[in-house]
Amino acid sequence: MSLRELARVVQTSEVTVRRDVRALEAEGLLDRRHGGAVLPGGFTRESGFPQKSHLATAEKTAIADLAAGLVEEGEAIVVGAGTTTQELARRLARVPGLTVVTNSLLVAQALAHANRVEVVMTGGTLRGSNYALVGSGAEQSLQGLRVSKAFLSGSGLTAERGLSTSNMLSSSVDRALVQAAAEVVVLADHTKLGTDTMFQTVPTELITRLVTDDPPPHDDRAATELQALADQGVQIAVAGANGAPGGEPGPAAAPRQRGLPGPRRGHPPTLRPAAGHGEGRVADLRRR
Repeated sequence: MSLRELARVVQTSEVTVRRDVRALEAEGLLDRRHGGAVLPGGFTRESGFPQKSHLATAEKTAIADLAAGLVEEGEAIVVGAGTTTQELARRLARVPGLTVVTNSLLVAQALAHANRVEVVMTGGTLRGSNYALVGSGAEQSLQGLRVSKAFLSGSGLTAERGLSTSNMLSSSVDRALVQAAAEVVVLADHTKLGTDTMFQTVPTELITRLVTDDPPPHDDRAATELQALADQGVQIAVAGANGAPGGEPGPAAAPRQRGLPGPRRGHPPTLRPAAGHGEGRVADLRRR
């Protein structure tokens, strides 16, 4: 639940709710998330679309702005399900000659009226909680497909296991999307960094790039995870300060830029923001 909703239910201020949520987390009774809280047991629980769509909205917008700059005219890409990838799709509607393969009804809807974008949907069974097509039909429709990039989101991201999700059917389709792409781009806001969930979708060694937002200064877990991901060769692009598109680097940003290793051989060292959007902060990644 969001802090706003909690405050409404218990009829008190968000400041009071935020303080109580910290106390409840210390007792192990819930897990804090950006802008809200969830019941403990993140390895098996998954929020539905209505809950996800209200969390970290500014961060998702900034991430989508930056990630859209990775897509060029005439490319063929795959885009997985999720609220962040839905934001990306809204920006891709302006890229001419683009072909987008997706299992997400939300992504397809965002591109439905884009005259110069061709949308190809997988088959499969509709999973209502996130409006995605899953199952053997979705996976089989991706066999033999080859595209330049895959854009995926998930429930958690760690350097140890990579991208993960709480649903087995979703993870299987995401793995099929990854197999179809030459490069894998993960879109994950800082609240997912350091969070591990039940089913692995993309191991760290297969992640080409991570597009994220600037973690708050007190979020040591996210900062540590970013460093660990960079140490394993993942290219990292940070969209603005504290999730704000076009923001200047926050006070904690400079130390995290130092010492980050460079991108994998054969990939460009930086990510560029989408034309017409605010400039994102791209981590200066260089080999130690």
